[in-house]
Amino acid sequence: MRQPYFSVAAKYADENRKEEFYSTVEEVLLKVFKEGFNKDTLRAGLNSLEFRYREADFGSYPPGLMYGLQALDSWLYDDELPFIHIEADETFKSLRKKIDTDYFEQLIKKGLIDNTHKSKVTVVPKVGLSYKEEEELNKKLQEYKESLSKEELLKLVQDTKELLAYQEEEDTPESLECIPVLEISDIKKEAAPLINEEKSIGTAKSLYHEVYTNGIDYARILFDATNIPAKYFPYLSLLKGMIGLVNTKNYTYEELTNKSLIETGGITNAINLYENHINREEYRVTFEWKGKCLEGDLDKVFNLFEEMILTSDFSDEKRNKELIDEIKSRNQELMMSAGHTVALQRAMSHVSKSAATLDVISGMSAYRLVEKTGNEYEEEKAILAENLANLCKALFVKENIMFDFAGSKEEYEEFAKQAAIFMSKLPEKGESGEKFTPVITKENEAFTTSAKVQYVGVAGSFGKNNLKYSGALRALKVIMGYDYLWNNIRVKGGAYGCMSGFSKGGEGFFVSYRDPNLAKTLEVYKNIPEYVGSFEADNRAMTQYIIGAVSELDTPMTPANKALRSLSAYMSNISYNVLKQEREELLQTTPGTIRGLEPYMEALLSDKYICVVGNKEAIEKEEKIFDRLSPLFLA
Repeated sequence: MRQPYFSVAAKYADENRKEEFYSTVEEVLLKVFKEGFNKDTLRAGLNSLEFRYREADFGSYPPGLMYGLQALDSWLYDDELPFIHIEADETFKSLRKKIDTDYFEQLIKKGLIDNTHKSKVTVVPKVGLSYKEEEELNKKLQEYKESLSKEELLKLVQDTKELLAYQEEEDTPESLECIPVLEISDIKKEAAPLINEEKSIGTAKSLYHEVYTNGIDYARILFDATNIPAKYFPYLSLLKGMIGLVNTKNYTYEELTNKSLIETGGITNAINLYENHINREEYRVTFEWKGKCLEGDLDKVFNLFEEMILTSDFSDEKRNKELIDEIKSRNQELMMSAGHTVALQRAMSHVSKSAATLDVISGMSAYRLVEKTGNEYEEEKAILAENLANLCKALFVKENIMFDFAGSKEEYEEFAKQAAIFMSKLPEKGESGEKFTPVITKENEAFTTSAKVQYVGVAGSFGKNNLKYSGALRALKVIMGYDYLWNNIRVKGGAYGCMSGFSKGGEGFFVSYRDPNLAKTLEVYKNIPEYVGSFEADNRAMTQYIIGAVSELDTPMTPANKALRSLSAYMSNISYNVLKQEREELLQTTPGTIRGLEPYMEALLSDKYICVVGNKEAIEKEEKIFDRLSPLFLA
């Protein structure tokens, strides 16, 4: 598309208020044009973009690939300008100079307010539409079938048989030989090192990762949330979504956001759960603060940490309601687009205490709390404000703290100094009380939607039978994804995708993505042990599976990801020798090794913990499978 476009969308909105939505957008644009942008907001936005540009953190994607895609953004439209989005120094310099002019306001006027090329689109769901369309399709197909002669019907049956045979047919050795393949000997035998140096800052532990970061400091504060009072524990998910976005002692939330993006590369938070590799029953939940900045700016990061952690104000009922509604909307959007994640996480929550805990802080139970708080806000608003304030007092204390840093040795010294100053301002201990204990329920669940597809998940434990995790399970995951599950669920079943996973803690799952089937998919899962027990593959195929598994282990890592991998191993009590053994087991995997995993699959699937997210009619047809059916969104 030669013309760039700008869009504003309201999701899960009331159709009857669409004119109000349209007029609000136009009024806001006109107001911005007349009164002007907040200059600090412009600086914050531009600084954030430039920081990301210079950091060049593409996650697990190779930088070369991402730079190539960026080049296409301009190269497709002008043969002379392939690098303008890669060599963007001049672009940022030019835009920075224009902040104190009316350039951005005029851009709003020309590109949006005075633009005559506009469209207004309303998409409204209709209850029962997918079921009606399915019935119409079935009727049409039946009429077509009745119009066929006996010979045409026989030919249709024969064509279907030939299609199924083609889908099951393996490629010939001659065809496969056309594709070059690495040898196992080409793969490095050593696991990537863990870069951890244990230190201390006062009475607190500190972990240092000496990695080259191109002049960027990565600071992290971890607060152990495992032992906070049970009554506050479920509110961790709400605290994550709200703290940093409310007023503080010295700043409004708008000013705080601007200050964060102007002075740093961003301040964010996360909730993590670390399972103890040695003892599966032990785990830690942490509330973590992350800040990144250019070298020399760590004092600014810690000033912002202090402002948000110690002075956040949850008394503004209007702002709290706005944030709850935003969290609810984001969750709903994610749950609809990634229903497989909902299905597998919920199924896993019936398997182990750690997974049940994750459900409370980031899964379906966490969403239900958001939903209830938003839907019953008048009754819940005082409880929300009180619990968030008390949670901060119980959580953000010295006895819960640990520090983590990635950057140069010189910068670590400054980090330690700033961390000590910050810690001196924290209370020693927080409120004590009965510790949160997850409740593991034994049930199969389904969550209904108006979508035409399902996300079918099943989970279980092989560790319960004292079967130890092996690196060979990584190869099995690839085999599942590119052979058995691929052929039966995607090729034959018509699903968009299929996934599996096996944890060091002894749990595993299988899940489908945008799947037109339900019972058929569960039958495919049921036959996994038989497939694994009779598995055969020649040397070439086995090598490909192992390479596929190694590629996940050897994903390119940014400096921040190297530090995070090392931190995660440390928190989970995973040593380098454990990673080394896992890699050795993977590289030594043979078809016989895979066949030896049949008891693992039998144990896992014997639990029969099922969770499905999908079409209401399709689920109700198979309701005998489930102990409980409920709408994905209650309101």
